[in-house]
Amino acid sequence: MTPKQLAFLGTFLIGLAIPAPATAIPAFARKYKVSCMLCHNPVPKLTAFGEQFAANGFRFTSGEAPRDTINTGDPLLELAKEFPLAMRLDAYAQAYSGGRAATDFQTPYGLKIMSSGTISKKLSYYFYTFLAERGEIGGVEDALIQINDIGGKPIDVVVGQFQVSDPLFKRELRLEFEDYAVYRARLGDSPVDLTYDRGIVVTADLAGFGLTGQLLNGNGAGAGQDNRRFDQDPFKSVFFHISRDFGEIVHLGTFGYTGRTESAGVRSRTGMFGVDATIGGKTFELNGQYIHRTESRPTFTAGEAEASLDGGFAELIVRPPRSRWYGFGLYNVVSADRPLLNVRLGGPAGVDRYETLSVGFGRVERRNFRWTLEATYDVKQEVARWGLGFVTPF
Repeated sequence: MTPKQLAFLGTFLIGLAIPAPATAIPAFARKYKVSCMLCHNPVPKLTAFGEQFAANGFRFTSGEAPRDTINTGDPLLELAKEFPLAMRLDAYAQAYSGGRAATDFQTPYGLKIMSSGTISKKLSYYFYTFLAERGEIGGVEDALIQINDIGGKPIDVVVGQFQVSDPLFKRELRLEFEDYAVYRARLGDSPVDLTYDRGIVVTADLAGFGLTGQLLNGNGAGAGQDNRRFDQDPFKSVFFHISRDFGEIVHLGTFGYTGRTESAGVRSRTGMFGVDATIGGKTFELNGQYIHRTESRPTFTAGEAEASLDGGFAELIVRPPRSRWYGFGLYNVVSADRPLLNVRLGGPAGVDRYETLSVGFGRVERRNFRWTLEATYDVKQEVARWGLGFVTPF
């Protein structure tokens, strides 16, 4: 290990000793008249109560009647007195090493509008759209209808657009600026990754196990074609995840993904399997993900050899009780068996490895305003990035 890498590792280990507390997205806090910290610690990271609140269809309890509705005189129509709306603003100032030093004001980095509400005791909706995303007009990302407790059983269904990786770890709720790279990694020209897609999700609790199945278009959430079809081929993809809690501090899961895509008459089969784990949850939380992926024809060329990648991440979050400080560390690595790796927004296409080490800390100044300081070292390119920013929902 070079002196530069040793120095960065030292900074990483020091950073992990720095603390954390609470914050939130206000649409639900306004509705229920509670503090944002009930569901977030810190914003946008969910607490256990926040996870259950979302699973209940954004209600305190499953099957809860809609609150703050107007009397329409129609038993089949329940309308909120006020349309639930919230905003989130992210802004950063970044500095980069490598070549010549550079600085960049990324303000706003993201500006999104969010809404969620209940339609009936079992129906709810959620969506958010970017008014600005990395300097451009964004678009709709999550947009879904959720149905809870089908047939009176612990079975829920979601229909719409969502992130395939949500049952594993939720990218949009991470504390880091650096992403979970393995979820957006692609092989060659294949459109498949574990970020946004369209389809159906079914979740169920069975004998202590959490089960999730997804039926997906399998080609992401891009724009429709000239014929107004979103799916670019006749195939669907299938994702399945099973998880279980062991006591209050260990959560283990495993998943599989299979699907086919077609381009210019050539078909490629995608296969993935992986394991995920969480240890801890309050003061310290250690998260881990491993994924192995294969692509039978990664560039849609007849007769080409199968390609594969292996990747994952390890994440440590530190949130001391009754403290407004928080700290985090994230190690990313994705490696392909040839230069076909495309990690979107995280480096050049056509590389065979992506590896970064990030460390950061911050402080919650208000329940809905936190600032963060983060350093990331790219091991492959031997460059570093430092960033100071804030996140505020309102």
